[in-house]
Amino acid sequence: MRAAVRLEGRVVQVRDVEPDDTVGYGAIWTARRPTRLAIVAVGYADGLPRAASASDAKAGAEAIVAGRPCPLAGRVSMDLLAVDVTDLPEDKPRRGDLVALLDETVGVDDLASHAGTIAYEVLTNLGRRYHRVYKGG
Repeated sequence: MRAAVRLEGRVVQVRDVEPDDTVGYGAIWTARRPTRLAIVAVGYADGLPRAASASDAKAGAEAIVAGRPCPLAGRVSMDLLAVDVTDLPEDKPRRGDLVALLDETVGVDDLASHAGTIAYEVLTNLGRRYHRVYKGG
């Protein structure tokens, strides 16, 4: 089967955090090493499930940054999320780059699994703030 949906968000900031610094509401995720985070302008107001958040106790969903899977860091907030990009080259990503939250690598079922729901719920919750492009058909 081919992926039918690609969901992208723009990097608005890249930040460095130190070991033991926390990320997200409730400080639910703690950096275990010097960490570089990409802050992406997508959140639960856009329909991304809050339950896909990452904490110290549970891995969250992944995003594709510069062609590589990278884990979320901390809670998905209303308009933003953080992605751990520490293992990418230092010049990736940059402010303005697009990050894929759904694509050929991270499917709707993958995101739904991290959120404890089903793919249909993920798709039907995607908000109106996205620019939609319909191809083919």
